[in-house]
Amino acid sequence: MARPRNSDDDPNNLAMPKRRVGAQSPQAKQEYESALDRWCAAIIKMSEERDEQDDSFDVSSRGWCYLLEPHGLLKGDFDSAQRLINDCRKSGRLPLDICSDDERRSADNLESLDESDPKVRAEEIVAYIANAEEYYYPHSFWAAQDHYVEMMVEKIDLKNLFRTECEPFNIPIFNGGGWSDLNSRAAMMRRFRYWEREGKQCVLLYCGDLDPGGLRITDFIRSNLADMTRAVRWSPDDLIIDRFGIDLDFIRRHRVPWIENLHTSKKGGLPLDDPRHPDHNKDYVQSYLQMHGARKVEATALVAPRLVPHARALCRKAITKYLPADAPDQYASSLELPRSKLRTEIKRLLKVAR
Repeated sequence: MARPRNSDDDPNNLAMPKRRVGAQSPQAKQEYESALDRWCAAIIKMSEERDEQDDSFDVSSRGWCYLLEPHGLLKGDFDSAQRLINDCRKSGRLPLDICSDDERRSADNLESLDESDPKVRAEEIVAYIANAEEYYYPHSFWAAQDHYVEMMVEKIDLKNLFRTECEPFNIPIFNGGGWSDLNSRAAMMRRFRYWEREGKQCVLLYCGDLDPGGLRITDFIRSNLADMTRAVRWSPDDLIIDRFGIDLDFIRRHRVPWIENLHTSKKGGLPLDDPRHPDHNKDYVQSYLQMHGARKVEATALVAPRLVPHARALCRKAITKYLPADAPDQYASSLELPRSKLRTEIKRLLKVAR
């Protein structure tokens, strides 16, 4: 099989740019950066041409590898090319939205039927009109607050658990399991950027596992956001990242059971307390072992029935650290006048329609 020509020789060849083996001279670094710029420019051009032909669906980073294969990308380079595409999205070399959102394999085009009796449905519509102003939100909850708050949780179960606490305060809550999706991360950063420019102190509340990784989550989150600073044009330098649980005090007070191991799903499945684990000797692992030993508590423990009220209280305490407890009531009061005006206008229009 003939070896694909280097992309420097053929502008139509989209083989992945690669650094030379060994130490990089200034010239080698410049050649690589130039090749990467040409590669990204070619991908952007291909994307624009593709949109002109059919823009009905977006392509994932893996999908781009398949689109590039006929143009010189080797199958063996797919994993590396996928990482490089995402790195270029982070740095701004490629548009963030050049890849599709991660929708976790959800199904599209599912039917939504309305099987109610016509009389019942009509009564529901009339009832809605009678109270339509209750769905009118002419100004933001956050306009009257000093802080803008979002919440990230380690597991989907915690999202369901804390939703009732977050909803009255209009706090967006999301599962950290979707953190790898760049578009979702960028959307959150843009919200922070907007409210920071409006003069708010932005806060990200976090609840996750008590294990070595969970205790260093603040640095991890800030680093992952900082990776996309150029692409989103917002820096997390002033963002407050507050890990509110699960913590040792909560575990002791409510007798939450420990898991007596530090097994990890990566690194060959070795536990972190095993000297053969690549991360065993890292400072954050050793400090955790000295403080807690080879054991952990997963945040999903909070969904145990006896712990649910205590967990929600923990969540509410974290929220009211930054927002007044009566903020939902104050917001409701601020909506009364504009909603009254809306009701008057609805009545006027209904009278004209008759």
